[in-house]
Amino acid sequence: MALDVAADAHPVPVEVEDLLTWLRVERGRSANTLAAYRRDLRDYVAWLDDRGTAIAAVVERDLTDYVGHLRAEGRATSSVKRALVSVRGLHRFLAEETEGVADPGAEIEVPRVPRGLPKALSEAEVERLLDSVVGHEPIALRDRAILEVLYGTGLRIGELVGLSLSDLDLDAALLRAFGKGAKERIVPLGRHALRALVAWLGPGGRPTFEPERWARRGDAEAIFLSTRGARLSRQSAYLVVRAAGERAGLARSISPHVLRHSCATHMLDHGADIRSVQELLGHASISTTQVYTLVSTERLLSAYRDAHPRAVIRR
Repeated sequence: MALDVAADAHPVPVEVEDLLTWLRVERGRSANTLAAYRRDLRDYVAWLDDRGTAIAAVVERDLTDYVGHLRAEGRATSSVKRALVSVRGLHRFLAEETEGVADPGAEIEVPRVPRGLPKALSEAEVERLLDSVVGHEPIALRDRAILEVLYGTGLRIGELVGLSLSDLDLDAALLRAFGKGAKERIVPLGRHALRALVAWLGPGGRPTFEPERWARRGDAEAIFLSTRGARLSRQSAYLVVRAAGERAGLARSISPHVLRHSCATHMLDHGADIRSVQELLGHASISTTQVYTLVSTERLLSAYRDAHPRAVIRR
């Protein structure tokens, strides 16, 4: 499969064609990836031509100037990052393929794309979501417990469905969760989550889903069961949350991770220490938890602008 050079109104130099051929043949890159590389490198070569600089003569300063040029054009950080990855790939390829050629991009850092802010529900929306499960049937008791535990503890969905009876201490209102890398942590249960679990584990809840004979080892220990008596799957728990969201009339997409985001955001809104939230959520790095402080700051600023009489200039 040959690259469609004829379709490109502005052919790129042989160094770029050699890289594209190597990416296609040796690395198996897709046609879309190759097209993106071609566009980025065509723009880069055109910029070098305007400066009167040959590809072989590029030094590190040229690359930092090019990044500045892209930013001056108003490019998004993600666009600058993609372009620089292509440019660095070109110079790394040439350095490896040609003896005596230095790699001017070896010390250039790719810009970090700012992490998107989590989409947290408002506290009123969480109330609507939790109130959407009504009744005392076993499935209602289970679904209410799932929602209360997800929001009340900030567990990941995999951690929730992985819970076993031995991980739960109702008397102490604690549960044991196994996070990424099988890291264990102890998580407190609030009164609503605790009440919902007690109801689900009582005579009218989980016992009604227990089969006469367990199909798989481990199902008998699972806290959350399917109606067929098996450990609840991630997909089934996800559908429980989505169905509750639809009943609550929430227009945005609802998922277990949104409840995790909401748990963290609301705790910080109410003055929780960031280190405590980090430990609760099982984040390995505090920088992951710090994303939620941005959410809380935005909510604070929004509330200030809406409520303070001198926050907005009135005409």
